[in-house]
Amino acid sequence: MITHDLRLIADAMYDKKANNVISIDLRDVEGAITDYFVICDASNTTQVGAVADNVIEKMKEEGHRLYRSQGSENNFWIIQDYGNIVVHIFMKEYRDFYRLEDLWADAPRKEMKERPASRKSPKSEK
Repeated sequence: MITHDLRLIADAMYDKKANNVISIDLRDVEGAITDYFVICDASNTTQVGAVADNVIEKMKEEGHRLYRSQGSENNFWIIQDYGNIVVHIFMKEYRDFYRLEDLWADAPRKEMKERPASRKSPKSEK
């Protein structure tokens, strides 16, 4: 269920204090390599790594396979490929520079708000 997966990723990001989490729906974009992007930023390389590790952990708990990941050697911009969802975790300066959202400006986007802990599923609070 894609909505659940997008929410799972957003919650995992917010668990590690990520900022500005959005999803971009690319299903109607000709030539798109995936169905969705989920994008966030963090304030430093340590936090970028922590967010990335938490997304991997939560997705693995739900049985999702990580096909490919890049960027963990420097933690400026980590990309995780889950097939129909590609996750982008940026340091704030890199997100501002690359402006990935602007490249996909025609695609629908959704701000993924942080949910109170009481609304998260028990599985996502481990």
